[in-house]
Parts: sequence; structure tokens; C-alpha cells
Amino acid sequence: MFLRAGLSVARRFHGQSLLGTKSVLGSYGKNTCSPRCSTFKDCYFYPKLLAGTVRFCANEAKDKSVPESVSGVPYDKLTIGVPKEIHDGEKRVALSPEAVKQLTKQGFNVVVEAGAGAGAKFLDSDYLAAGAEVKSVKEALGSDIVLKVRPPQQNEANLMKEGGKLISFLYPAQNKDLLDVLAKRKITAFGVDCIPRISRAQTFDALSSMANIAGYKAVIEAANLFGRFFTGQITAAGKVPPAKILVIGGGVAGLSAIATARNMGAIVRGFDTRAAVKEQVQSLGAEFLEITGIEESGEGTGGYAKEMSPAFIKAEMELFAKQCKEVDIVITTALIPGKPAPKLITKEMVESMKPGSVIMDLAAETGGNCELTKPGELYNHNGVNVVGYTDLPSRLPTQSSTLYANNLTKYLLSMGEKGEFAIDLKDEVVRGSIVLQDGEMMWPPPRVEAPPPAPPKPKQLVKPPEQSPLNATLWETGLTATGLGSLLGLGVISPNPAFATMVTTFSLAGVIGYKVVWGVTPALHSPLMSVTNAISGITAAGGLVLMGGGVLPNNTATSLAAMATLVSSINITGGFIITKRMLDMFRRPDDPPEYTYLYAIPGAAVLGGYAAGKMAGYPDIDQMAYLASSLCCVGALGGLSTQTTARQGNALGIIGIGTGMTATMGALAPSHDVLTQMGAMMGVGGTIGAIISSRIAVSDLPQLVAAFHSFVGLAAVLTAIAKYLADVDLFADDPSGNVHKAAIFLGTYIGGVTFTGSLVAFGKLHGLLDSKALNLPLKNQLNIAMALANVAAMGWYMGTDSAAVGIPMLGTTAALSSIMGVHMTASIGGADMPVVITVLNSYSGWALCAEGFMLNNDLLTIVGALVGFSGGILSYIMCKAMNRSLSNVLFGGYGTLSTGTGEREKITGTHTEINAEGAVEMLTSSKNVIITPGYGLAVAKAQYAIADMVKELKQRGLNVRFGIHPVAGRMPGQLNVLLAEAGVPYDVVLEMDEINEDFPETDLALVIGANDTVNSAAQDDPNSVIAGMPVLEVWKAKQVIVMKRTLGTGYADVDNPVFYKPNTCMLLGDAKTMCDALLNKVKEHYGS
Repeated sequence: MFLRAGLSVARRFHGQSLLGTKSVLGSYGKNTCSPRCSTFKDCYFYPKLLAGTVRFCANEAKDKSVPESVSGVPYDKLTIGVPKEIHDGEKRVALSPEAVKQLTKQGFNVVVEAGAGAGAKFLDSDYLAAGAEVKSVKEALGSDIVLKVRPPQQNEANLMKEGGKLISFLYPAQNKDLLDVLAKRKITAFGVDCIPRISRAQTFDALSSMANIAGYKAVIEAANLFGRFFTGQITAAGKVPPAKILVIGGGVAGLSAIATARNMGAIVRGFDTRAAVKEQVQSLGAEFLEITGIEESGEGTGGYAKEMSPAFIKAEMELFAKQCKEVDIVITTALIPGKPAPKLITKEMVESMKPGSVIMDLAAETGGNCELTKPGELYNHNGVNVVGYTDLPSRLPTQSSTLYANNLTKYLLSMGEKGEFAIDLKDEVVRGSIVLQDGEMMWPPPRVEAPPPAPPKPKQLVKPPEQSPLNATLWETGLTATGLGSLLGLGVISPNPAFATMVTTFSLAGVIGYKVVWGVTPALHSPLMSVTNAISGITAAGGLVLMGGGVLPNNTATSLAAMATLVSSINITGGFIITKRMLDMFRRPDDPPEYTYLYAIPGAAVLGGYAAGKMAGYPDIDQMAYLASSLCCVGALGGLSTQTTARQGNALGIIGIGTGMTATMGALAPSHDVLTQMGAMMGVGGTIGAIISSRIAVSDLPQLVAAFHSFVGLAAVLTAIAKYLADVDLFADDPSGNVHKAAIFLGTYIGGVTFTGSLVAFGKLHGLLDSKALNLPLKNQLNIAMALANVAAMGWYMGTDSAAVGIPMLGTTAALSSIMGVHMTASIGGADMPVVITVLNSYSGWALCAEGFMLNNDLLTIVGALVGFSGGILSYIMCKAMNRSLSNVLFGGYGTLSTGTGEREKITGTHTEINAEGAVEMLTSSKNVIITPGYGLAVAKAQYAIADMVKELKQRGLNVRFGIHPVAGRMPGQLNVLLAEAGVPYDVVLEMDEINEDFPETDLALVIGANDTVNSAAQDDPNSVIAGMPVLEVWKAKQVIVMKRTLGTGYADVDNPVFYKPNTCMLLGDAKTMCDALLNKVKEHYGS
């Protein structure tokens, strides 16, 4: 190399000869030592020589490191031989006519033994037409490359060409004698069963092709032996239950068996020790059985399972023993490479199966998974057919041969390139599958340590935005400072001590209401809404104060006051009656008796005591009666903190409102005629309220609450205008006249918004109006313009004491606020109605507060503060449950507080549908079930069927519970009330925060009529319009059934990825029809 290096340098050395400028050979002797030699003339010669030598040697080494291309043999110089398979019962053939056509097109010569394809229904004429020659077995086996299905027998090996090539199933670990024979003949043999299971080799994977067919054929054979339909049927002749099939092993054969059995209508359960198989099994509509209490993975190498620990094996054997008693057919496919098949089905298990049952053992060739399996045979043991066929692919010969030929053709053509067949041992597929090379043993191949896969990057869950501790503290301190500063500011502008006292009363009532309402259990939010409706009817007291005349009103002001009293009385009786109805629904049969009627004693005591004190002339008795009334109203809300005290709370509310109304009339000391008028208005209003609340269906509760809110708003408007008309001439001389005027204006404004907004909400909830949001151009600007117009009207109104100006301005704000109520509520979609109702509830409270300040009435102020804070807190809870701000809801905002600006994630995959029979099978085979109802259940009125079904399931030992989302339904707690009405015990109805962590341990989640509240996009898609919204995590359950009319979106118009998850089955149809069907089939299943 160094000599070649020197010559190379000499040739490149500036055109000069290394040994001088003359001929190298003629001048060597004298010129090498001559002073005229260039060696002596160039002082850089030796460094250049050294550098050139190093470069040359490096280039030579680099050239040597490049692998030389593997020499190949042109296709047209090679003959492929396809002999007939001589193994008993083997009907397959290595090449189909279509595969022959592909190979001959590439240039190969193909020789097929006469009759080789007969078993697979391929005629010799078909091969001839494809370009093959049909010859004898000797010529087929004597070809350059022999393609077979089964390993060659010794007589076949002796006929093979010495130094030839063989491609077939070989199973080298079990056929050492055969390999010795092949080695003596210098055969190069490839085992298609040894092809590595890597992605590039999937098209060569004959094992998977044959396993796919074996799984399919196993189900067909089992169906032939089984005495019933696979699918369940209900006919005029009677009911046929579906077959139950257990498939052990989730490889290619197992998954093929599961898919085939499910397509035939059977109920299928799958088991595998590898966790990765779970989703594949579930995606085919089967139930995946798991071992609980033992954390162990069965992931092995090459796509197979590994051998498990003794503890795991014991647990799975117990599982199989239980399943064998229940199922009709067992299909086993469990294999461990290089070892006998594991014994999974014992003799005792077989004997526990029902007569007529079938066991298909696909592992029979390696000993079988069943202790009683006889390889290659079918026999009956105690009425159970045990099938140990080892030739299932051969029983479907045409299909098997076609797929096998495709595998072999692609495998053969992958060796070499450019029309040449070559064996490249650097190809991992070739190196992994070659067993012999020219007679030399090459199996097993050297182990290649693949780098461990990178751990999957955990998906970041979208969560509601969180404030830093600093920002949260700054926000709280800022609010506190604002509140305290406002109180001092009101002290500065206070016209008299009475105003300061009223502000004190309002503030303390607000603090008490805030604390009390937060203590109300979420399940009782609907009763809370109805009881606040009832106590807000205390607006009747404002009407009573302004009533006058005689038996009939004598002017506009008294007429408006009488009307306010009437509509307020509707709220009082209606609210308390509907509250009682709801609370009675929550009673359980085994609850201890309650003697709520005994609260008539304190009621009679306070009313009797007040009457006695009044007649005795005690001057402060009215104020003390107001205090008693206020405390009872606080107790009404506080009683709703638990189920056991809720009915007591309702009784206290009745006492409180009754005492307040009585004290108001006592303080007024009206004439008999006016008292008659008061009694008539309250009587008529109370009767109307009683009739409505007694007859209304509980499913219509949201619209009833909205209608009652409108009565409070209307009463506030009527009372405010009546007050102005009555006192307009007194404002100028009253130090607190401006306070009263402002309260009158605000009462009119808030009452107008509440009145019309509640009517629109009623229309949407009752289906009289479109539930979609109204989107007028510049809608928010329109609301701002109307608000500014109200401010201007108030400024003009407050600037004068003239009725000529005041009355038109009150009329203006009444009209504008009414239009605002219509527009703002119409601009909110049906899904946001829970927030709308709570906001309107809050508005009614603030309108009542305005009446309190207007009339200088402590009772109205206290009750108004309670109702206002109650509605405000419920609005906050609803908005938080949707991860939205109140302004976002009220002004038609888009998305949540967490919604990004990118493109939404696209949903991939297909959904799996299930029928009622399959759903019942999943239900009855589960232990822990969570039902998550939505508004669809309320619309369909399906709660009764679900309640009966749950009762039946619980009697059979199933743990069935309900998970309720805060905004499920159309008002807070609506679904709790519906379920209570149907008889579901409240202690199995849990809130989202209480039950979400239980879904991973739940066997089945049943979703009924819910969509957005169970949408996983809220957690997974940061660009979804519901991103960060807290949802019920139903998809974490082992199995999910979603009952819906269609796959359509919910109110948020967001596709639900849960519908397309592998563990989800869609039960499509009307909720009422489907729930009735489930109930009937559960009863049929249990024979009840």
C-alpha cells in the first residue's frame, strides 16, 4: 500500500517525476543521489510525501468499508418449483395461478406439479394459462427454488436439487432431523414462520395470514357444532338468546375470531395478558376481561405473550373457571414461542360447561390450551365438543392458498433487486428467516437489541385557568377594599339614619345569605330555586303597603298595587307547594318518619303571639315580627343544606312569609273594605299558584321557575310605579327622597328585565320559542345603547321632581328594560338556560331589595338579599361548571376561558353500534355501573324506566350509581329531582366531583341523553369551544354505552370523540323507547 501511495504521489507531484525530470528507469542510478535531483531542490518534498501517503491510505480504507453489492442471479436463469403437498389432509398449495402470473411476468420460470392445486380448486389449466409448466414431482422438487406450504418430508428432501433453495414453513426448533437432511444436500432454506414481525415484513407475514383464517374458520366450525343461533332473536315462536363466546388470546387468530363472532351476532368476551390488546378487543365490540388486583404485563417479544407469574396464572384460571360456567363457546389461541401451549382450560372447567357447548383449541398443534384436547381430532366429553383441529387454514384452502401465495411472492421478490435474486444477510428480514445457507446452520439469527421505544409524551389535559396565589390574593383584597370603601362612601351620602340602618340590614343579610346558600347540597339546588321563588313572593308586602280605596282600588296607584299583590301571591303558594312536592320525592322508603306538620305549632305561636301583642298595643311588635319572618326565611335556605332537614326548611319558609304578610297588614291597620280587597287579591293569586304547582309535571319544572320569576319582576315594576304615583309630591320635602326615587327607578329597571327575560326563558324551555341563540347584527352594541339610554333617562328623572317628567322616564325605562330582557335572553342558547334561570333568580332578589329601600322595609331588603345572593352563587357555580365567565354567557360569547385560537382536533375512527340485547348483556355482566343522564332523559321522560331497571339490577347485587353534571338539564339540580321522582334513592345520585375518580374502576358507564357534559374534547383539545370545561370522565370506564338519538353534536356544536373510542358502543334511538327496551330485557334476563 505504501509503494502504491508513493507512486500515486509521484504522479500528482506538480507533473514532476519523483526521481528527476528524466526517465525513471534510465536515470535511476545516477539521478537519485545527484544534487540536480528534485528531491534535493524541494525542501517540502518529505512533508508532502508523508501527507500524500496518509491521504491515500485513508481513501483506500474508506473504499474498503463500502459494502460490495451482493451478486445475484437473473430471474430468467431461475426455475421455481411448486410440488403438491403430501401431508395428510393438506389441501393448500404454495402458489396460486395469479401469483404464478406475477412471477413469470418478472422473468421466473415456474414448474407446478400436476394436480398440485386441486385441493385448493386451482386447475392445471389455470397454471398453464398463467405461464407455468405442469410437470412431475421430480421436476418440481428439482427446481432452483422450491416453494412449499408444509415442511418437506424426507423423501421430498432427497429429490431436491443439491445447493437449491427452499421457502416454506419449517419450524426449525421442532424439525432438527429434517434440517440435517437438508444440510447434507447443501440446501439454502428459508422458514416463513421465522420472518421477523416488523412493519416492513407485514406483507410477507404468512403466520398472520393463516392465523386470520384459522380464527375465522374456528368460529364457523363452532357454529356448525353449536345447536343454536349465534345472534339473539325474538320471534313469534319465542325468544332465542344470543350465544356467549369467550376468546382467550388477542393475537391475529383471536381478533379474527372475535370479529367473526361479533358479526354473527354473538356476545363476545376477550382475554389477553397483554394490556395493548385491550383497545383492539373493545374496538371490535367485545368485552375485555381483566385480572384485578395483580399488576403484571404479558408483553413478550415478536408480538407474542410471555409466560406469566404463578399468582397471575392462578387468578386467570379462576377467571376462566367462572367464565366456562357462563359461556357457550370457548376459543383458545394462546401460544408461547418455543414452548408447549399453556394449559388454560382444565377438565373440571370442561365438565362445568353446559351440554352442547364447544371448545375450539387453536393451539392443538403445540399441545393445546385445553387439558382434554386431542390434536387433529373432535370428540365429545360429557356433552361438550372439544375440537383440536390442526388444519383449520387448510379447511379453507382456496382463501388460504391465495393469501399464502401473495405472502411468498412478495417475500421472494424482496430478495435482490433489478431483476436478480440475491441473498443479502444484512437485510434483517432475510437474516431473520434464513435457516440454512448452503447447508450451514444459520438459525437462530443473532439477537438484535432494539433500542427501547421512547416513552409516549403525556398528553397535557386542558384545565380551567388558575390564578397565581399573588393574583388571587390581590383580587380578594381588591374586592374587600372596594366593598369597605363603598360602605364609607354610602355613609358620606347617607341622607338620614334610616338609610344607614337599611344599608346595614342589607349588608348583614347579604353575608348571612352568602354563607347559608353555599351550604346547600347540589342535589337540592332545584328546591332551593323554588323556595327562593316562594319567599321572593314577599313582594306582595310592597303591594299591600300601597293598596287603598275600598273593596276595589280607587286610583291607578292602588290598582297597580293590587295587581302586584295578586301576582306575588301566585309565587308564594306555588313556590312552597312545588318545593314540598320535590322534597317529598327525595324521601326513601326506609327513612325514619318525619313530623313536619308539627311546625304548625311554632307557626301558630308566632302568629298568635303577634296578634296578642298588637292588640295589647306594643309599639315594636311589628318590627319583631319582621325579624322573626326574616330569620325563618334564612332558616328556609339553611334547611336545604341536607336531605334530612330540607322539609323543615320549607316549613320555616312558610312560617316566615306568613308572619311577614300578617305583620305588614297589622302595621297598616287597613279598613275592613281594604282588608277584604287584600284578602281577595292574595286569595285569587294563591289559588292560581296552588293549581299550577299541583298540576305541573316535574319535568316542566324549569319553565315553571322561569314563569314564577316573571311574576316577581312584574310585581316589582307595578309596585315601583305605584309608589312613585303615590309619593311624587313628597319627594321634594323628604331628606331621603332621592334615595327612594333611585330605588323606584332601579326597581322598575331590574323588574322589567326580569319580567320579559323570564317570559322568553319560559318560551324557550317550553318549546314555544326557538332554543337557538338570536344573533342580531351588533347585538352587544344594541344592549349598550339601551343601557346608556336608561342611564340618560335616570339622570333626567333624578334631576326633577316633576311628575310630568318622572312618569315618562319611568315608562321609558320600563319599556327599554323590557326590550333588553327579551333581547338578552333570546340571544342566549338553550344549553345556557341553567345560567339564565339562576341569573333571573338573582335579578328578582335585587328587585326585591330595591322595593325594600323604596318602602324602607327591612323584611323586603333581607329577603331580597337572600334571594339575590342565592341566584348569584348558583350562577357562579353554573359558569364554573362550564369554565366560562358570566359575561361570556350573558353576551353570547364564544368558547371557554381556556379555548385556544388554533384548529380543533379532528376525530378519526368509526363508531360501534350495539342493540338493546347487547347492552343488557354488558349491563348484567358488570359489577360496577355508573349512569350519567343528560337533558335527553328529561325530554324523553325516561327516568321511570331507568329507575325500575336500576332497582332490578341492585336487587341482583350490582353496584349502580348515577353521576350528575352541574349543568345537566335546564336548571340546577333538575336531574336530581327527576330521578327522585322516579324513586331513585338520593344516596346513589352523586355529583361530578364526587364520582369522577371512580370511573377507572367502573365496569360500565351508561350515558343517557348527554353529550357536552361527557365530551373528552374538553380535556384533550385546547382549541375546542368547551376546552377546560369540567366533564364526567365516562371514557375512563372499562366499557361505555352511549344512548342517543343520533351521533349529532350537542348544544355546544362540538363532535364528541367519546363516541368513536374503542371501548364505546352507541345505542342509537329515542331515550324513552330504548330505556323501556332495556328494562324489559333486563327483566327477561333475570326471569322477573
